[in-house]
Amino acid sequence: MAGSGTTTLKGQTGPRARQLAIAEAVVRAGSVTVEDLVEATGVSAMTVYRDLATLEASGVLQRHRGRVVAVANGLHEADATFRLEQSSTDKQAVADLAGDLIGPGCSIMLDDSTSGVWLLRSLGDHSPLTVVTNSLLVADEVIANGSDKLVVSGGEYQSWAKSLMGPAAVRMIRSMHADLCFLSASGIFEAGCYHPYQEVVEVKRAMLESAEKRVLLLDHTKFGRRALFKFADLTEFDHVVVDAHTPHGILDQLRDLGVHLMVAEGPTKKS
Repeated sequence: MAGSGTTTLKGQTGPRARQLAIAEAVVRAGSVTVEDLVEATGVSAMTVYRDLATLEASGVLQRHRGRVVAVANGLHEADATFRLEQSSTDKQAVADLAGDLIGPGCSIMLDDSTSGVWLLRSLGDHSPLTVVTNSLLVADEVIANGSDKLVVSGGEYQSWAKSLMGPAAVRMIRSMHADLCFLSASGIFEAGCYHPYQEVVEVKRAMLESAEKRVLLLDHTKFGRRALFKFADLTEFDHVVVDAHTPHGILDQLRDLGVHLMVAEGPTKKS
């Protein structure tokens, strides 16, 4: 098991925690065998196969010729509900810092990335905002809060992303102007922002063009990854917020390019 990336999976409480640990281990290792996962988790082969079926349905992993492999992130994006739980501590830290950019009564645009959900959760008690989004996960968060004005784009519903996309969504977003937009990316490569799906890229570009200030929210796992479509350069953003696990070499390179970085040291409590 040494070097497989699956040596620390025992002791996970509940199937969801175990599935997240399996997914992250396979992504780190590239591929493992089912036997590796049975040994690493300490659960039965039947339980591991059930976990793998759930992860495969979410677009995270695939079984191929007796091995479990990570789905190529340049071609696919995992289910939104699964992504919401990935790297949650780092996403919370980034969201907490990014929330300081939001002033009373601001209008903000949030894309379909799960970072928008974490951003709203980070705000605590706040003056009412206007939130424009194409994400139903974000919309649900606004509704649960009850104090903010919500504007949801039109468009065609995409179940894997829990969001609305297509020409109708793009037209509506372009007809508006917000104080801030908060976006994320599937990957960052050579100071470019990438995503595997063109329809998602079109919505992100519309938001970039419809906001006074642009903010990119990233955790360290996004760096060095490239997907099919580039939607922006890092230098197009007024602020790029990253977590403290981002390698110092990457931070230095981005600063040399003129990227305005904000580094989140850890989650903070807001009342």
